[in-house]
Formats: sequence, C-alpha cells, structure tokens
Amino acid sequence: MAEPMVEVFIYETRQFLEQLEQISLSSEENGGFSVEDVNEIFRAMHTIKGSAAMMMYEEISTLAHSVEDIFYYIREINPPKVDATAITDIVLNAVDFIRIEMDKLDAGGAPDMSSTELREYTHNFLREMKIANGDDPDVDLRKANNIQKAKEKKAKQYYIGAKPEKPAETGLEDGVHVYAANIHFSEGCEMEEVRAFGVINNLKDKVIELHHLPEKILEDETAGDTIKSIGFRLFFTTKMTKEQVDSELNQTIFLDKLELEELKSTAECEYWPTPETVAINALDNTEPIKPELPQTAAEEGGGAPAAPAAMPAVKRSASPPVHGGEGAQMISVRVDKLDRLMDLVGEVVIAEAMVIQNPDLAGLELGNFQKAARQLHKINGELQDSVMALRMVPLEGTFKKMNRIVRDMTKKLGKKAKLVLVGEDTEVDKNINEHISDPLMHIVRNSVDHGIEMPDVRVAAGKEAMGTVTLSAANLGGEVVITIKDDGGGLNKEKILEKARKNGIINKPESELTDKEIYSFIFAPGFSTKEKVTEFSGRGVGMDVVVANIKSLGGQVVVDSIPGQGSTTTIKIPLTLAIIDGMSVGVGDSSFTIPISCISRSFRPEPGQIFRDPDGSEMIMVGEKCCPVIRLYEMYGIEGAVTEPEEGIILILEAGDKIFGILSDKLLGVQEIVVKPIPQFIHKVMQTTGISGCTLLGDGSISLILDPQKLHNMIYS
Repeated sequence: MAEPMVEVFIYETRQFLEQLEQISLSSEENGGFSVEDVNEIFRAMHTIKGSAAMMMYEEISTLAHSVEDIFYYIREINPPKVDATAITDIVLNAVDFIRIEMDKLDAGGAPDMSSTELREYTHNFLREMKIANGDDPDVDLRKANNIQKAKEKKAKQYYIGAKPEKPAETGLEDGVHVYAANIHFSEGCEMEEVRAFGVINNLKDKVIELHHLPEKILEDETAGDTIKSIGFRLFFTTKMTKEQVDSELNQTIFLDKLELEELKSTAECEYWPTPETVAINALDNTEPIKPELPQTAAEEGGGAPAAPAAMPAVKRSASPPVHGGEGAQMISVRVDKLDRLMDLVGEVVIAEAMVIQNPDLAGLELGNFQKAARQLHKINGELQDSVMALRMVPLEGTFKKMNRIVRDMTKKLGKKAKLVLVGEDTEVDKNINEHISDPLMHIVRNSVDHGIEMPDVRVAAGKEAMGTVTLSAANLGGEVVITIKDDGGGLNKEKILEKARKNGIINKPESELTDKEIYSFIFAPGFSTKEKVTEFSGRGVGMDVVVANIKSLGGQVVVDSIPGQGSTTTIKIPLTLAIIDGMSVGVGDSSFTIPISCISRSFRPEPGQIFRDPDGSEMIMVGEKCCPVIRLYEMYGIEGAVTEPEEGIILILEAGDKIFGILSDKLLGVQEIVVKPIPQFIHKVMQTTGISGCTLLGDGSISLILDPQKLHNMIYS
C-alpha cells in the first residue's frame, strides 16, 4: 500500500487528469479553447507540475510544465492561429503518460518512463505556434511579463511608515533561537518555487514560528524568478542550534549557497510580523501592499492559483464551510473503510434474521417483541439505505471516458462519429461503476468499428456523414439499464450465421433461431466477423469479455439490430451486489435462495401440465411459450425431495430474454440476503454449478444462491 502522501497525490492527480481530458475533448468539439477552458487547463497543469515536483517525480513535473507553457502563451497573447486539434493531442498524450505513471505508483512501483520525447515535441509545437502568429519564438514570455510588471511597480511611489523602536527584551523562551537564512538554488535547476515549498515542508515540524519571502510561493507566478534572483529568504524561531540548522538546510536538493545568521530577537528582522507593525500603504491610501524586494518585485495577486502541493492527509473539500465554523461539508473517505462498513451492515442484517426467525420463538405470543422487531427492521432498513447512498456514484465519469474512445477511433479509422450521453447522472454502487467501464469500452468500440460506416457510404445511403453513438442509462426498479445505440449499418445476420457455422456454436436447427439468438453469437469466445485483424478488432476477443464481466455483476446483456439503421446493446445490472431480496425455497432437507428480480411467477402445476419434448426434456407451457423445467433434486443429488410436480412448486425464472422453470418442494419466504462466497467444504460435498454464492438464514443454516443465467446455460450446454 502506498504511503498516505502518495495516495493523496495519486487521487488528486487522477482527478485533474479526468478534468483535463474532458475539457480538451469538449474544446476540440467546439472548435477552440474558451478563456475558461484555457484557465482551467492551465491551473490543472500548474498544480500537477507543483505536486509532482514536490514528490520528486521530475519527468511528470517537467512534462506538465511544458504543456502549461502552451496555455500560458494562449492566455497571455490570445493568438489568432490556434490548432485546437493538435493542442488536444498534446494534452491527451500528456494525460496518458501521467496516467500510466499513476497506475505504477498505485501498484506500489515507481514512475520510470522518460517524457523527453513528449517534452521536445511540445516545445517545438509552441515554437512553431509563436512563429505562425508572428511572435519571437525565443522570447521567454513569463520572464518578459515579469520584467514589465516589475518596472510598473518600481514607477509607483510608496509611503512606508516609521518603524517602531525595537524592544530591549527578546521576548523568547529559554533555548529558543531566531535565525535568518537565504537559500540560493543551483542555476538551471528550474521550478525554484516548488523546491522552496519543499524546504518549508521539511522545516515545519522542527520550528516554532516560520516566515518567508516570497510569501506566496506556489500561488505567485513570479515567485520562481524572485527566488532565482535574490534567493529564498527564511525567518524562523526554533530550539535547534545553529549547527543543527546549518546541517538541516544543507540537505536541500540543488542547493548552491546558504547564508545563515542567528539574530538576538525577532525585532532584528524587519519582516517579522508584530502587533506594532505599521501598515504600508500606497500614496492614494488604497489597499496595503508588501515592501518591494531588492532587484525584483513580487507580482500582486497575479497568476493562476494553484492547490498546495503538500497533499494533506485528509483532502479538503471544495465546498464552503458550513455556518458556525463547524468545518467542511464534505470529506474524502477510503473505499476500504466503506467496504468494511457495508460488510458490518450485512452482518447486522443476518443477525436480525437470526433473532426474529429464531426457531425457539415459534408459536409464542410476543406482542412487545414483535413491535420491537418491527422497529429494529425499520432502523436496519434506514441504515442500509444510508450506507448504500455513501457508496452510490454517478455513471457520468465512466460515460465521459467513452468520448476519448470515439475520438481516437474516428481519427484512426477516418470515420466521423459523435457520442451522445443520456442519463449520465444515474447512480450505481461504486464497485459496479468500476467494473462496468471495460464492457462499455468494448461495446462502444464495436459500435464505431463495426457499426458506423465511412462518411461516403453514409452519404450514399441517405444518412448524415457524421454518425451517432448514443450511450444512455436509467434506473428501472432495482436495476440500472444501460443502452448503447448506433445509427450505423447494423449487424450482418448472414455473415454472423456463416461464422457461427464455421465455429460450430449453433446448438439448434437454424430455422428455429430468432434474430436475437443469431445476433447473440457475437458474444461467443473467439467470434469475429472481421476478415482482417486491426488495432481495434478481428481477434475474436472483446465481446465475450463484455458478457463475462456483466454476468459477474449479476447482470445480463442483449443485442438487437435493424439492417441499415443500426444496432442496440442493452445491459441490465443490479443497483448493488451487497444486499438483495431473495426467495428461499426448500428441496428435501436443503434450501436454495433465488433473487426476487429473476422470479416471474410461482404456482403449483396441474397434473399433466408438465410434458416431455421429442428429446425427452421436461417442458411446461407458460402463456404461449414453451419452456424447460429443471428438477433441483436431480441436479444436485438431494434425497427426500418431492418428485411429483403437482406436489411441489414451480418457479418461472428469467435469464435475459429466456425463461425456464425449476421444481422445488415449498416456498420458505422472502428475506434480505447477504451474498457470501461458497465455503470450500460445500464445493467438496456437492455439485455447485449454477450457484453464485450462499447466505445465512434466520435459523443459522446455509442457503445456496441460485444463478438463473448459469442454470439456463446448463440446460443448453
């Protein structure tokens, strides 16, 4: 596990990377960078630069600095010729580089890639952009602006009030010393302001009081030039001896020269703030200003504000403090703590069931107990809702990542397509949100690669040259339905059938296959209709990964298509995987639990209602559909179960667009279930195919949780 400071650095940097990616893509789509976009990108890159330099990740810091230079030029000059697409490529390449390095850090490694090539390309691009806009490519715009601002400040006249007489007494405790230090960094080390911040960070726990010039290191863009010109000046009190202070400061990286002096009292330092300090005002008696430093001047409030690079252990929220000084309205919490809280809530649910359904209470008249039990159930329900609300996150971030996929693919394939997002504010459990990203990526790539036609083909077909991929989400009951729809050419049914024959995956007469069944072959492992392997498709992997990931989330995926009009992929996943409502059924001395969302109906069959088809499989008519029936006692070898269907209960289950029935002895009731992995000893004593987990019932017994999708696959395997 990474150190706390590194964890916060990774978290904050990833947030900025998401922001940079979305702003860049949006700006490119709009044909240029607005003033707000330029400022946002500049601030994000400036903060990443400072934070990475503070953490000594030089390659990340210098790359961010080179990209920042481009937006500094755009912000200050507002050049007429700006290639938004080329600049977006630069930003996205930098984002990809930094993201890879963040992944290494997150895995416990170290960032080790070189950003030299990207930096050189960025510097050359900025130089060419300056030439194209008639500017001198060799002028350092930052330094030129700082010199001009220094001249403007020097021209002002100031009145500085008389300094009070220094007190005779030092006012210091025994053993406390006052020091004045001036640190000069090596020439060419760059980012002096960030290195100065590192000095402060190293000293903060070893001094009593500390002041420095420049005062605003990271927020003031001229701080680096000021430090480069006259050094970084420190004034502090500490119990360290002069030798100890000298040793401490001499450990500073890229130190060129150190000037250290011990003062008799803080009064000897003219910059030490005291209650007697006389305000320094301009002649027009406007706002107070700081005294000018020798040879240079600090910029007044200039530059883009940057977040401090120190990364506190608990991230401060951007929300304003609540009234009354009660602190921030938002805090960041580690995910593993939320997971632990969710586990504890699950244990509370199990404990409640074990108390309320205790067999020792059967047949007893316990009015007060029942009243207390109802109150307990109500409180537990509210507790579950509150904990789930903590874990719920919008799909917006995951959805917006697909913009990059569409943009990169259309550029490389020569196609034109746009992504339309609908319902991105729909919320799901954090774990589901994290696992849905890869399936969505594969489907969106498939839509652009296989679905959207080339511009000339679309125009010839009477369509707009620009294709559309629509990604939408909505809450329906206890599920989230995600739809990926494109207006391309649709799926080629004949081509899919031909490939399915070749792969030998057709398990029934072709005349009986529905269109949806034919289209579903694209989810088979190793299936691809591409004749030529490309960067994006043709290897037969991707869509089978989609199905595997969606099923692991307890969901289902269905694809449909209309020739010439496009295809639609629909994903249904539960809102959460932690606690679900289930129906418990008895089979002999065993019990099974089925998710309520998968049960269509239950009934006691009439004699003769179950029949056998020509293959000998048991079937039952449900409405106008004929569906297979599974006898659980036969599948799992359970003795003492009901063998006559009319003496048991048939439950009709749904698995995607398929339905089938299972025969059980009796219904035990509905209860909230906490899904847990199957213990190893159960694997050893019985067949567990078609089972997704287990849960504890109120009497303390174990109930196996059936997976309708796996059961359906067993029928046709």
